[in-house]
Amino acid sequence: MGTHLRENLLLAALKIVRRFDRRQPEMARLGGPTIKKILAISCTAIGDTLMSTPAIRSLRLAYPNAHITLLLNRTHIPLFTNNPDINETLPYDGGYKRFLRLAVGLHRRHFDLAVILHGNEPQATPLAYLSGADFRFKLPNNNQFRFLLSNHETIQRWEDFGHGIEQRLAVAVLAGGRATDRTMTVVTTEQARQRLLARLENRNITEEATLVGFQAGASTVSRRWPAERFAELAKRLLADNERTWIVLSGSRNERALAEKIATLIDSSRVWVAAGEPGIDELPALFGRMRVLVSGDTGPMHLAVAVRTPVVALFAVSDWRRSGPAYDLDRHQIIQKWRTCSPCLSKRCPYTEPPCMNNISVDEVEEAIREIVLQKRGNALTTGNGPSV
Repeated sequence: MGTHLRENLLLAALKIVRRFDRRQPEMARLGGPTIKKILAISCTAIGDTLMSTPAIRSLRLAYPNAHITLLLNRTHIPLFTNNPDINETLPYDGGYKRFLRLAVGLHRRHFDLAVILHGNEPQATPLAYLSGADFRFKLPNNNQFRFLLSNHETIQRWEDFGHGIEQRLAVAVLAGGRATDRTMTVVTTEQARQRLLARLENRNITEEATLVGFQAGASTVSRRWPAERFAELAKRLLADNERTWIVLSGSRNERALAEKIATLIDSSRVWVAAGEPGIDELPALFGRMRVLVSGDTGPMHLAVAVRTPVVALFAVSDWRRSGPAYDLDRHQIIQKWRTCSPCLSKRCPYTEPPCMNNISVDEVEEAIREIVLQKRGNALTTGNGPSV
């Protein structure tokens, strides 16, 4: 059965169900003690879920005794299990294959409130409704399933918001959440830290080594800086200081790209870490780095969360919406322009997008130097390695 046919059948079925739904919850309950079970949905990429953590904290502040369940991508669960604002995590596998089973499982938990902080449609809004929650909030709310939301009347689009964290915080406020800052929450456990230290020792990477992280992969080709430029940058940094190590981070799917860059660098002080550390070790890994060079990626957000300085490379996307959202004095952001009109973004036809090619090795190297010179003191107080 085709995806569009499934979506149309789901839409038709839910319109019938909604017509006979007699629930009329009192909005005055929001923010009060009768909200005992909360479903938070943030089931897309790592960076998206990290950006949802301030909104979850907002809900925790408003509902200190509520049981908060986070529905998220199955593979990301270990990264959020120890978040102090979350009581429980549930896996989301995407698509329609397990949709009905998941909907039934959510309904049996008797949620009072459901918030969609960031989720794929057409599944996210129907799941929030089928959970049985009296209140359901989502922004933007301009999709065809908005009739299932408690905030369906005033339509808001992505263009009505600034940074992604602000969009999520706006959802939390609709749900009765309290004011909080933009700081993302991620926890490094001692067990994960020790496993990471063992990996470093096995590679003879000492405590005195300066780790410079490269996140070359990205969710779309349009967000990738060319491999050859990463390699050239690495050669310069390695030649400048014998204590410097290059760490090529990424997922298993990005390992081939990382190995290509390592081959181009041709140095013994390169660790191809892509796909190797467990996901729960990543906060410790990025926390150990002196700086991370990355495009618009989840690892970039993870580095920001553990207060590691980043050199963030942007062209297709706007850093004001998806870049570092706080501690801006700690980071260096390079924003270039879109070279194609219209920009195809996720469907970019180029192996090496010309917009990312506009970022030179010289300016990235200069940005790294700027971080090293100006943030030397911060590096010693945040658990990062010594400066380059």
